[in-house]
Amino acid sequence: MSTEGRVIKCKAAVLWGLKKPFSIEELEVAPPKAHEVRIKMVDSEVCRTDEHIVTLLPVITGHEAAGIVESIGEGVTTVKPGDKVIPLFIPQCGKCSVCKHPEGNFCLKNDISMPRGTMQDGTSRFTCRRKPVYHCLSTSTFSQYTVMDAISVAKIDAASPLEKVGLIGCGFTTSYGSAVKVAKVTQGSTCAVFGLGGVDLSVVMGCKAAGATRIIGVDINKDKFEKAKEVGATECISPQDFKKPIQEILKEMTSGGVDFPFEVIGRLDTMVAALLCCQNANGTSIIVGVLPNFQNLSMNPILLLTRRTWKGALFGGFKSRDSVPKLVADFMAKKFPLDSLITHVLPFKKINEGFDLLRSGKSIRTILTF
Repeated sequence: MSTEGRVIKCKAAVLWGLKKPFSIEELEVAPPKAHEVRIKMVDSEVCRTDEHIVTLLPVITGHEAAGIVESIGEGVTTVKPGDKVIPLFIPQCGKCSVCKHPEGNFCLKNDISMPRGTMQDGTSRFTCRRKPVYHCLSTSTFSQYTVMDAISVAKIDAASPLEKVGLIGCGFTTSYGSAVKVAKVTQGSTCAVFGLGGVDLSVVMGCKAAGATRIIGVDINKDKFEKAKEVGATECISPQDFKKPIQEILKEMTSGGVDFPFEVIGRLDTMVAALLCCQNANGTSIIVGVLPNFQNLSMNPILLLTRRTWKGALFGGFKSRDSVPKLVADFMAKKFPLDSLITHVLPFKKINEGFDLLRSGKSIRTILTF
């Protein structure tokens, strides 16, 4: 029996409270309205941002994933039922001032800067225990079925392996793009990457692809060093092995400063350290990590007067709907690997185990399969 136009009952991971485990619940998912798409999820990855971004409860999070279009609403022309797609946590409406700017990618219709927890029309498509449930990041992929605005969906190659390319929906693209597109790492340069988790390793891969000669990985967990070197790090160090602040060690190692230091952990102290170790005449420090609870950072502006550059960008600076299909095509053409970033595959019902693996530093990327 066709599900088009019908409410679908399915399983979803609902977050009822902050710092509480996900609860697997039966969810009712309404059909898509005009300019919306309902998607059957195939897999969804575990990302730390799904913990940091929560402001509205109850909510269904999840944003790095891949699926297949189940049905579409009136006026949708970009995808059709049966298409393989990747959800976009930053939409691309193509009409706002940011989308029209050649370098802009933070579409004004995003659900990040001022979280609304709904579709673009201000309503939810989720009901659980007879109560409406909030959407998150325009995606909410921790559900067997989800509804997204069409501007938050990218159609991809029908031959692409969904169990792998979901990483292009956030972690890989955010980090790889921070090196090749945002920082514009130069041939023969020196880079430092603070943090060697799943997202961080993609920064290393981007630095290597851009031609950096020296890539220094920085992490307190030495178990991550081997994998970091496999994907391109030339050396790895732990701040716990030194009595001096890590920024001073890095300046000594690089004879005055790192050309391109990246902060991918999401901590205030490491963001400052990355800026302080940056080559003061022409270095560029990039913020990739997301701070929990939207904390504020204080810094001395004189650090920038010597021509350091301090930058940041979401989703690697890529325009989402335009770039994701091209990145999937590049993966299919073997221009970069993704397999090395996947360490665990778990059934969706073990979502809390997946987050435990992430918090303990035992995983790079965990794939949840539906």
